[in-house]
Amino acid sequence: MSQTVQAFFVPTVSLMGAGALKTLPERIQMLGGKKPLVVTDKGMTALGYTAKLTELLGQAGIASVVFDDTVPNPTDTNVADGLAVYVREGCDMLVSLGGGSAHDCCKGIGLVATSGGTIHDYEGLDQAKQPLPPYIAINTTAGTASEMTRFTIITNTSNHVKMAIVDWRVTPDVAVNDPELMVDMPPALTAATGMDALTHAVEAYVSTAATPITDACALQAITLIGQYLRRAVARGEDMEARERMAYAQYLAGMAFNNASLGHVHAMSHQLGGFYNLPHGVCNALLLPHVCEANLMARQERFVDIAEALGEVTEGLPLRQAALLAIEAIRSLSTDVGIPKSLAALGVKEEDIPVMVGNAQKDVCGLTNPRRLTDNEVAAIYRAAL
Repeated sequence: MSQTVQAFFVPTVSLMGAGALKTLPERIQMLGGKKPLVVTDKGMTALGYTAKLTELLGQAGIASVVFDDTVPNPTDTNVADGLAVYVREGCDMLVSLGGGSAHDCCKGIGLVATSGGTIHDYEGLDQAKQPLPPYIAINTTAGTASEMTRFTIITNTSNHVKMAIVDWRVTPDVAVNDPELMVDMPPALTAATGMDALTHAVEAYVSTAATPITDACALQAITLIGQYLRRAVARGEDMEARERMAYAQYLAGMAFNNASLGHVHAMSHQLGGFYNLPHGVCNALLLPHVCEANLMARQERFVDIAEALGEVTEGLPLRQAALLAIEAIRSLSTDVGIPKSLAALGVKEEDIPVMVGNAQKDVCGLTNPRRLTDNEVAAIYRAAL
């Protein structure tokens, strides 16, 4: 029996379901916040969500400051700019509104606000010395689960490498998943974020750090994504599909937040850093190829994944049944309109050697079920081109 102590990380409070946003003022008051910095992006502001949030707070007598300059794949410069606003305005707590970029940028601001230095000082595992300010993360996509995890991904602008910051202190105090905020996601974003959630669940399920708790979360997430992602992409106003996808991405977050990830994310981070590509799309394109590489190490688990995605495996030889998982992943990706190749996104073969070197250093690869050589990682990149 293993003697390794397993830790399990989740927010103190998670609010799920339509109308959850309305409880925000009460939660801010319970955390003792007087002047929150709202970290979001121009898209949220254009959709009216930023104003909806600040008006909700204003009606409760809570003054807030907005930083809506978060960019996709947030950078060290982005974090520094947000921190400057936090300090200048005398803020005392954080609220992030949006998808993974807003949450990651907000976490970065919080790290430096309380522990000092620059965001570069926190790359790796548990480098923070102080708690973040009180922090509420409001999610508007069904994919990254950054609203409930201890992961923060920030691009280093000096070398275009995504820094993986994994720290229990950045776990939000309160996570809010209100599907009413997800209805306006366009089909392409719904697809990309949904495939991101699937990647989280699959990588967590085959991770070397998987536990019975993370297994249960991962398999239920995979099942829900297989049942509801196509519906959410087809009709954004399908509230049942939106709500189930919100639960699915949260469950996937519970899984990878504790079992970690694998080489899909280690490799995808390099694509985001080099080309500023959408994280979910990169994951979706790499996932079946990395699964093929990992199949030999986790055949029984890939059979479970196939069954969770609705495939019939009874009576099939083990390897044939396991391969159905990869076929199901490819079919789902095709159905929801994920691009066909990395080359279509502008990825260049000449950049592969540098990306391989960086991917092999990424903390996410440590729990991949199979140790991959540089040549094997390069071959996966080329297969996805």
